[in-house]
Amino acid sequence: MAVVDPGTSRTTADSMSAEGDVIDRLDTQPVRRRPADDELFAWRAFLRAHATVVRRLEADLMAGHGVPLAVYDVMVQLVEAPGHRLRMTDLASRVLLSRSGVTRLVDRMVRDGHVRREADPQDARGVLAVLTDAGFERLKAASPTHLDGITRYVVDRLSVEELQAWGAASARLADSDGSPGGEDGEGCG
Repeated sequence: MAVVDPGTSRTTADSMSAEGDVIDRLDTQPVRRRPADDELFAWRAFLRAHATVVRRLEADLMAGHGVPLAVYDVMVQLVEAPGHRLRMTDLASRVLLSRSGVTRLVDRMVRDGHVRREADPQDARGVLAVLTDAGFERLKAASPTHLDGITRYVVDRLSVEELQAWGAASARLADSDGSPGGEDGEGCG
């Protein structure tokens, strides 16, 4: 069934067969199972939706508070952690940045007074990122803007059933080890 892709005004069949033609010409290893046209359409729609929502949330935070989304995310992860502190490696996995990326981001946040570093008392090699009072206040000021964006850009655009299905599917994807039918678990907040 051909569905019109609103991003390109082409049908999914047109887009997917064009990609299929290109992929067929590539000298690649065979895939376990090539996604069907509607599956590729869903994947691309997910990527476009993610990029669009993230850009909008970032723009709102920057315009209203001068806070990049990555900084906001670090502050959220720290405020939700016990004692408002996390090992740098744990923080990197929670915000989906490389260790070096988190190090550079935390360096800027330390300079701005929103985070401080502490030695990990349980592991002399480890370093903890700790949310400061100033960081907490900055997060508290920016949170209404971010939460309003989530409501406007996602929640208000989907039905309750769509949100529940999307949340369950996203949790499965995020918590999966990559095998079909991966484990269920909590999603990120």
